[in-house]
Amino acid sequence: MPSLKELRGRITGVKSTRKITNAMKMVAASKLRRAQIRAEAARPYAETSKRMMGELASTVQGADVSSLPRLMVGTGKDQTHLLIVMTSDRGLAGGFNANLVRKTRQYISELQEQGKTVKLLPVGRKGAEVLARYYPEAIVETMTSDGGQGASFEQAISIASHVVKLLDQGEIDCCTLLRNRFVNAMTQVPEQFKLVPLPASEEQAQGSASGEAHYEFEPNEETLLAQLLPRNLEVQLFAALLESAAGEHAARMTAMDNASRNASKAIDSLSLKYNRTRQANITNELIEIISGAEAV
Repeated sequence: MPSLKELRGRITGVKSTRKITNAMKMVAASKLRRAQIRAEAARPYAETSKRMMGELASTVQGADVSSLPRLMVGTGKDQTHLLIVMTSDRGLAGGFNANLVRKTRQYISELQEQGKTVKLLPVGRKGAEVLARYYPEAIVETMTSDGGQGASFEQAISIASHVVKLLDQGEIDCCTLLRNRFVNAMTQVPEQFKLVPLPASEEQAQGSASGEAHYEFEPNEETLLAQLLPRNLEVQLFAALLESAAGEHAARMTAMDNASRNASKAIDSLSLKYNRTRQANITNELIEIISGAEAV
């Protein structure tokens, strides 16, 4: 049985831990509100841009790939896949990073079973550390995540430029993004979607096949696509960074709240054990005193 001194030390230690987790919960809660507003504000623009590009991609299905931008159709092959995995730089966020890494590993296994080559571009140290242990040869670049400080459009531009560089050099054929979608403070859902080639809109593809969809480009198709395609890639990456940042703060707030509750339960349990031990010691001392008095 632990001594009273040991129990007092453990109670003091758990109380100190509870102060830290409470402080981290409040910091995460204060950051979450701003991150949530930014993520929700970016969704309509990103979704509209994605839908518009999907409709545009559906109109060029079956066309000569060599005459189209690579950001739209890729290289025409489906052998080398680049996976952009967005996690956080810091831990103590529950299953935020672990769930996404698990989904990434499952997707990598599926691709490798099909004989595909996988390359990884982790954004965030936590994901990069785990993926580097399992797939050290697949890492092409590692970038930090600014989710804790607030995602920036400059970071999205940096990631997008790296993707464009790999495409232009012919090192990758496809690009897929994996990130956590922010739902609410309790829920973050790991998701994946194609960035390159652009996924075609099914409804628009059917309309195009029936001859109902027609587009006119001004000033011309090449000039318009040269501006829209890189900007769409940057917008999708920026929206993903914002979603990931909001999800990180929400996951950390929830994790620290649970940790604080568990610390309180541990303190109550240790305090009860301390009081029982103290009572038992007092009882033993009384018994010894009474026994000594009777012996005299």
